[in-house]
Amino acid sequence: MRTTRKARTARGTTVVALAALGALALAGCGDGGKGGDGGAADATKGTDSAQTVRLPRLDGQKIEVAAVWTGPEQENFTKVLKEFEKRTGATVTFVPAQDPIVNFLGTKIAGGSPPDVAMLPQVGAVEQAVAQKWAKPLGPEAKAELAKNYGKGWQDLGSVDGTPYGVYFKAANKSLVWYNTAVFENAGAAEPKTWKDFLTTAETISASGVTPVSVGGADGWTLTDWFENVYLSQAGPEKYDQLAKHEIKWTDPSVTKALTTLAELFGKPGLIAGGADGALQTEFPKSVTQTFTGGDQPKGAMVFEGDFVSVNIAQTEAKIGTDAKVFPFPAVGAEPPVVTGGDAAVALKDSKGAQALLTFLASPDAARIWAESGGFISPNKSLDVAAYPNDVQRDIAKALIAAGDDFRFDMSDQMPQSFGGTPGKGEWKALQDFLKNPKDVAGTQARLEADAAKAYKN
Repeated sequence: MRTTRKARTARGTTVVALAALGALALAGCGDGGKGGDGGAADATKGTDSAQTVRLPRLDGQKIEVAAVWTGPEQENFTKVLKEFEKRTGATVTFVPAQDPIVNFLGTKIAGGSPPDVAMLPQVGAVEQAVAQKWAKPLGPEAKAELAKNYGKGWQDLGSVDGTPYGVYFKAANKSLVWYNTAVFENAGAAEPKTWKDFLTTAETISASGVTPVSVGGADGWTLTDWFENVYLSQAGPEKYDQLAKHEIKWTDPSVTKALTTLAELFGKPGLIAGGADGALQTEFPKSVTQTFTGGDQPKGAMVFEGDFVSVNIAQTEAKIGTDAKVFPFPAVGAEPPVVTGGDAAVALKDSKGAQALLTFLASPDAARIWAESGGFISPNKSLDVAAYPNDVQRDIAKALIAAGDDFRFDMSDQMPQSFGGTPGKGEWKALQDFLKNPKDVAGTQARLEADAAKAYKN
């Protein structure tokens, strides 16, 4: 049985910092990753003045790091690992992991070959690793670096029963909608502020001859993010926390209302690229790239997901801030939602090399390397925002830090992984089935509750 984390109950600062800022700055012009004041960080890269953390020499030591990242994310994280090698003399190998990573790690550990460090994308995964006695507590140097550079909220997320185990290296604002500006201009569409406006905008774009919304339904986690944003804005933070801990059932009227709201979009296949069947065959990266290819006639005009969408936009010819802009997820209730996520580094071996890598990942030095490459937001408050490659990402990063400890973490990532983080099972599968048949609200709720009760054992 995993440890249940007490969720936070305040989010006013987050709403002000992220939503209001989003309306003003996120849709403003960035430089597409080509210039701005990101060059200032480049000038000091690799110099002694850029090094804020002292690391031990680890000549001859071999370290393995497991993560589910692929493509550009893996490439950018590898740059971070290469800098660690350069500073310490260690040899670091990236181990591609399958989702759910806890199952992958369990197999590795059972076979006697665990990686030294794993990047865990769910709070529940960190707690499960601790419960299984796989995870090792942070050493003194890593704890000191964490305390210096992270707010209490992020420190708490990586702790279990008051003991710090994880360093949240990568964060995400998962309440953003990215759009093709040429399509919006041709349709005469404006950025929507409310859910009602969002649906009206979708209809306006559809009337112009372009399918309005691209959905990566083949990856169930994107559908959990759709639900969480609707639910948080509509039901409010208190209910959100209760549902995350299964203190209320998935058959609760608040869930009925959120699914019914979501069905206002999912129930109109003409508004979704490829319809429900097409969306269920579309993986997340494609849902982004098909929004920003084809000029003003893409397969979809808008795509919902976090700041990391910029990584996939970079694989197209679209430029962030001109061809691609972003607005906050529209308000369904009184306030727009703000949902965050993140990946925590956890040591699985009690070794000098593993602890040194966690120390490095807790420093602004490591965060700066990936920040310069784009598609990355750090919860590290000591990172100079000049490291980010464009104004869009700088503004998102500033807002994340300004939010302090008041934020809502991704609900599915707080749940037992068997329910909230496993492909083809639990919430992922139930919401994929719902996308295919959005009229079956009651049946979807019943399946969600049955799977949740089994996962939470209550």
